Amino acid sequence: AHPALKAFMCGSLSGTCSTLLFQPLDLVKTRLQTYSSLQQGSSRVGMVAVFLSVVRTEKLLGLWKGVSPSCVRCIPGVGIYFSTFFSLKQHFFSERAPSALEAVLLGAGARSVAGVCMLPVTVVKTRFESGRYGYVSVLGALRTMYLSEGPRSLFSGLTATLLRDAPFSGIYVMFYSQAKKALPPELTSAPCAPLANFGCGVFAGVLAAVATQPADVVKTHMQVQPGQHRWTGAAATHIYRTQGVQGFFRGAVPRALRRTLMAAMAWTVYEQLMAKMGLKS
Repeated sequence: AHPALKAFMCGSLSGTCSTLLFQPLDLVKTRLQTYSSLQQGSSRVGMVAVFLSVVRTEKLLGLWKGVSPSCVRCIPGVGIYFSTFFSLKQHFFSERAPSALEAVLLGAGARSVAGVCMLPVTVVKTRFESGRYGYVSVLGALRTMYLSEGPRSLFSGLTATLLRDAPFSGIYVMFYSQAKKALPPELTSAPCAPLANFGCGVFAGVLAAVATQPADVVKTHMQVQPGQHRWTGAAATHIYRTQGVQGFFRGAVPRALRRTLMAAMAWTVYEQLMAKMGLKS
């Protein structure tokens, strides 16, 4: 098989593991970000309260609501991301390692391609998790949105999604590659390699998640309430007026946990699989 296809397969497999494991954190994050508009005047609600509320009202499996669009999005999405990343790296940096700035551009470019390809499913996933829409299946949701709201609804929050995903991936790849370079050689040797990679991934993920949290909140509002927010600036203004600066960091803890652990696991699994196939990741 073509090396880019192998990278796609490795990425898809790593995406499957991390998506199934960390879906509850994504659901809690979405509920936290959309809670204020449902409960005007309510006291501040936390991650644990939302978690318990979902388990109480929707049972334990309610935490995995939206897992089907998450899988439909992440399995090919992570595959597209890693195959694009691999292809770009092979094309531009086959002879040397990319610098810090080049790593940012490499990560951001690969994520932008995957983000645009998978955006309609991302919108459906966000709506599933919000608990406001009675969609039965991913295809049914896409069809309903297309017929009732037009094709534009399938790409709602595009700017906010790219403002969140491209910098996240760029910052992540930069810190991840720099952290790996700083490790002593004995830590990156065969037995310790997965653990070392995971540690670097966690470090990079926390920094990238915090930096891109405001864009994630704006994206969620635009996708859950497309009629209320016609463009990114309007959504950001609404959040600031109703919730203040802290509104942009609502859901930061579950998102940072999920994004950090998902990215760290995805990269660790991807690099191990690529090594097994005899390819340099």
